[in-house]
Parts: sequence; C-alpha cells; structure tokens
Amino acid sequence: FPCRFYCDYCDTYLTHDSPSVRKTHCSGRKHKENVKDYYQKWMEEQAQSLIDKTTAAFQQGKIPPTPFSAPPPAGAMIPPPPSI
Repeated sequence: FPCRFYCDYCDTYLTHDSPSVRKTHCSGRKHKENVKDYYQKWMEEQAQSLIDKTTAAFQQGKIPPTPFSAPPPAGAMIPPPPSI
C-alpha cells in the first residue's frame, strides 16, 4: 500500500492517508503519549551521554576536582529548574 502513512512514534501504519486521518491520529491521546515518551527517552540519553563524557574526562584528569560543598559566591542566585 504505497499511500499508507507510517507513524514513527506509534510504530504503526494508518489505514488511510488523508489530512483528516493524520490530524485525528496526531491529536489522539496515545500518539501524544508516544511522542512525549520518545523525547523523554531522548533527553535521558543525552543527559547520560553528557554524564559519561564528563566522568571520563574527570577520570583522565582533564577536569580538576571541584569543591561542590563550597557556598556560591556572594550575591549569586541559583535559578529554579525550568518546568517541563
């Protein structure tokens, strides 16, 4: 079926490919959950990759140890975490 639409997020084919079918599919709860899960997993992989690279650099002596327990400089503000 050359005219079927494949949704990568849902790993499924839509039986008909028309703008209204795609719109209905993409506005569905399950599709939105799959998109959210996909990007959540991607973000976690990016964070883990950064952690792994930082750890490797530290172990190779490329990053000097830092005193995490030191208080921030006077007047420094720590921003709140961004909301998702």
